[in-house]
Amino acid sequence: MWTGYGSQIQDPDPDPDPDPPMALMISTCSLPFTCRFFPKPLSSSLFSVTSLSYGPSLYKGLNPLQNTNEEHFTRIFDITALRVPSQHSFSLENKLRGHLLNWPRIRNIARVPGDDIDDELKEFLVNNDDDDETLTLAVLERRIYGKAEADGEKKMCSVLYRDKIAKSFNSIGYVKFENLAKISRPKKKEKWKREGKRGNGRSDMSNVEVVDQEGNGDDEDFSGLLGDDFRKRRKWSGSTRLLLLDERYTNKGIEEMPEAIKAVLKEHNEEITRLSFEIVRCKLTLFYNYWQMNEVLEVLLPQGMIVPSAFETVGHIAHLNLRDEHLPYKKLIAKVVLDKNKPKIQTVVNKIDVIHNDYRTMQLEVLAGNHSLVTTVVENGLYFNVDLAAVYWNSRLATERQRLLSCFTHNDVVCDVFAGVGPIAISAAKKVKYVYANDLNPNAVEYLERNCVRNKLEMKIEIFNMDGRRFIDSIFASEKARPITQVVMNLPNDAAEFLDSFRGIFRNKHTDKKFTLPRIHVYGFSKAQDPEFDFHEKIRIALSEVAFEVQMHKVRLVAPGKWMLCASFVLPETVAFAKETL
Repeated sequence: MWTGYGSQIQDPDPDPDPDPPMALMISTCSLPFTCRFFPKPLSSSLFSVTSLSYGPSLYKGLNPLQNTNEEHFTRIFDITALRVPSQHSFSLENKLRGHLLNWPRIRNIARVPGDDIDDELKEFLVNNDDDDETLTLAVLERRIYGKAEADGEKKMCSVLYRDKIAKSFNSIGYVKFENLAKISRPKKKEKWKREGKRGNGRSDMSNVEVVDQEGNGDDEDFSGLLGDDFRKRRKWSGSTRLLLLDERYTNKGIEEMPEAIKAVLKEHNEEITRLSFEIVRCKLTLFYNYWQMNEVLEVLLPQGMIVPSAFETVGHIAHLNLRDEHLPYKKLIAKVVLDKNKPKIQTVVNKIDVIHNDYRTMQLEVLAGNHSLVTTVVENGLYFNVDLAAVYWNSRLATERQRLLSCFTHNDVVCDVFAGVGPIAISAAKKVKYVYANDLNPNAVEYLERNCVRNKLEMKIEIFNMDGRRFIDSIFASEKARPITQVVMNLPNDAAEFLDSFRGIFRNKHTDKKFTLPRIHVYGFSKAQDPEFDFHEKIRIALSEVAFEVQMHKVRLVAPGKWMLCASFVLPETVAFAKETL
């Protein structure tokens, strides 16, 4: 248990395991930790604003809960703000651009609690002249009570009047008295406040609170009419806003402000006689939800460790590829990833081994969230059901799949040799004439059939569950199959080895007939210094042919020094009509 931020207590019964897992339970309301140690103890000097860079930081501000075991990521910053009328806040913001707080995810204009008053009531709450005070009071009484004292009728006593009002009240509110109806109905922000949301119902990331203000004047109690937020409030002249000033102006008065701020405020005072402003001291509280994932992990992980900041998203699943140095903290990292990406991410997994099976399924470990690996991915306007435990999916290839689809036309017939759950085959079926899709994995074929039905393309796709070579021989030898114009072989680890199946693929066809030689798109990996030349050589060796043109495209760098490439070429006639197969 932690006794303070950066402090620790030795475990009386240490775990013999050299790499004990760290568990972190973080929620939007409380952050209880069950850590055996804190990797980065923070000294008091880290909270000095002058020794750190500009802007918010977990090493700056004050932690208000030093003696508890929760809310360790709450920081409070003392700032100065200008209280100005709301109708002039945006114009003043533009004029004071270089002197405002300008922190990420923090608005320079903050609302003052209790200032959201209906426009119809503002005219009765402004500071009117003495001559009009009696008239304004009479109009206000007529709005609320339906009559005024000067109307000549005897005013109903308070008991009878409340009974009369109660009879006209229903589930909608005060039917006959519109202003009372508006006051009686709680607004959404007040409802959120009652439900326990932070910061006056505005945001659970930050909260601005006025703690002190300059100026003198008699306080006036508006709580009876406007609510408790207006108790002991200075004479009200309209709703106001807070312009949060730069942190270098903290604890400074108006005389210490730069000339630009003084000039703007002086100009507005001359133009508008009713405008008044004041310097107020505020506390800006930043909660756990404000800090981004990398900022939290930078504090929690040991100093010098690379912070994992990128992951692949598959539906509601975040797929991590953690390094060996991250494994002792995998639960901690997964929990932060889950918290910072809700509600889109509901499960966090880590790949624990390389892909080395024929089905290309990954060995995954669920680190946080629910244990469901069945999800739905939306790509190119289509829906794909995926089970990461049983099939292969890579969201990072979405751009490459879109590039490949741009090469197809409406008259093409596509043959997808390694279709998987159908990201290429189903997307192509939406554009081309017909698609033949095949995969060796029976689970992938099952999801491929489901996805075809879900996207209403089952009439344009024919599905097979065969070995790649057998599928190529069967589909090109079939008399019923349509002439294939495009062949996709997206199995980067082994696809080049299947190219020998095309040698002599048309040798039993009549040479006097006209044939359309298919265009082949084959994917592969290369670690060579010249990856394009290396992959080109592999294709020539597999086809036993040299004289043909190949277009190379670098897809992405999958690892340091390892490229994924796509080679596109028209099947050479000498290969298609070869008399012998190798």
